[in-house]
Amino acid sequence: MLSEPRSGRLAAWGNALLAGFVSPDDAVLAIVGEDALHRVEGLPGEAGPVGLTLALGRLRALGVAGLRVALPAPGHPLGLSGPPDFNARALDAEEAVVCHGSALGLVPEVYEAGPASDVHVEVVWRCLPVREAPPADVPSLGEAERELAEALREATEVLSRLDVAGSGPVAEAAVDAYRARAERGREVLAPGYPPRAVRVLELAQRVGLLISVAYENGHGGAVSASEMAARAEALRPVERTARRAQVAAYNAFVEERERGAR
Repeated sequence: MLSEPRSGRLAAWGNALLAGFVSPDDAVLAIVGEDALHRVEGLPGEAGPVGLTLALGRLRALGVAGLRVALPAPGHPLGLSGPPDFNARALDAEEAVVCHGSALGLVPEVYEAGPASDVHVEVVWRCLPVREAPPADVPSLGEAERELAEALREATEVLSRLDVAGSGPVAEAAVDAYRARAERGREVLAPGYPPRAVRVLELAQRVGLLISVAYENGHGGAVSASEMAARAEALRPVERTARRAQVAAYNAFVEERERGAR
């Protein structure tokens, strides 16, 4: 939850490119991030894998007007609309991008190569057909913001009640990492996104930080198995809310354009 999903970068900067807010070079640079290389395989009209610049141009030619994010988890097909094969691949990857304007979707396959001291990451986006239907369980920005405010209170109360450590080296490192990411670039979404989407995504990341601290910072005061199970059970709906809000933020670009077209 702390790290930005690759599907989020692809959707956000792909949307900015499709709308003419950024150049192809800037979009590809932002999408690739710290990875070594991204390619797209299975695009209609292409015999083999192609680079992101060509792929995004091809998607535009195929009628794609926007990109949405899906962040599914077991029992929660968040952002998906089928068919089963695409949903299964997306669930395995825990993320996907669904095209708006053409019945296509993209699922990342991540590969690591090189020695332990110099590992580089390559990503192949598998292009597959999708069902044209409303995405599952994606809230509006306003709904997501209201849910997140409550989830933040719940997460804080749960950590306090179960005596999960809020200090110490692990928690402090998590907070420092979050702050470093926030300061490194305040533009958490690409140009063209509404300010409310930026606000919702930042709040979702903050809730995600608390959840990560809870799961990664040992057992805290939850010394028994039943107490640890209670903590996980209490945090599960909070984590679900944060994921829903994350998807709502990334998808706000397409939702706003759809409303403007009506």
